[in-house]
Amino acid sequence: MKKSNIIFWGIFVFIAFSVVPDDSVLANEEKPPLVPLPSVSDFTRGSGWGVALGVGVEYEAAYDGSDEYEFEFDPAGAIQWRKNNHLFFWEGMELGWKSRADNLWLTQLGIRYESGLEPDDSEDGHLDGLEERDSHIVGFAELRRSLDPNWRNWIGGRIMAGEAGFGILGVIAAGHRFGSRSDGTGTEVFLFSTFGTSEFINKDFGVTQADSAASGLPAIDLNGGYRSTGLTVIDRRYLMDHIHIISEAGVELYADDIHDSPIARKDFEAELGLSLVYHF
Repeated sequence: MKKSNIIFWGIFVFIAFSVVPDDSVLANEEKPPLVPLPSVSDFTRGSGWGVALGVGVEYEAAYDGSDEYEFEFDPAGAIQWRKNNHLFFWEGMELGWKSRADNLWLTQLGIRYESGLEPDDSEDGHLDGLEERDSHIVGFAELRRSLDPNWRNWIGGRIMAGEAGFGILGVIAAGHRFGSRSDGTGTEVFLFSTFGTSEFINKDFGVTQADSAASGLPAIDLNGGYRSTGLTVIDRRYLMDHIHIISEAGVELYADDIHDSPIARKDFEAELGLSLVYHF
């Protein structure tokens, strides 16, 4: 079976499972998370410290635009501290602050690590000869606005910026939360579109004249603007009192001009992820 078909059916089964009612899960006392969205973790139980540690596995493209897929295992979880409507966090590659205002607004500010494209990202040798791209520490800011008092529907935007070689990425999104639980568990789906400066797009998909001479790939210099549109589904549940299982599936469709890049061997990217964490 083709990898694209495996991913399609994986996403289909994931969504079918996610909309099953949560009655069979062990009952947990409702906790007051910062916002009741599965995509926004809050392990603090309302105040003070919150710690969750575990492991996650993802089946994803080897690099943006790749037709090679691989399994990747990474640590999962977060270390957080909350006071009232303010939460400081270290989660994955991000370190930052979240805050809720008027029960309708969620603000996030912080820094994150972004790895650069490397020739050995392709086991099939499609990137051989390319110069290794720099990794970056970048800043981000995100704002979400609930369209109702219960955060069932929301809209938002995110901007990520770094030094000159990184450029700027902008994201606009709209999401919906299924189910009636308000403790941060359940299923959420959101649609997003991304826009980048020429520096941001070329760091992943551009080929310089020097790269072209060394790799044999045709040179290409892409303009900034629209980059992609995608859909993500996230499901967060209690397996037992202190154990969370977080499932995620997504697909992202690239703009036509990005598909013109010899680095982008596919015009889409898909991923499946599963994490298991122990909530202390």
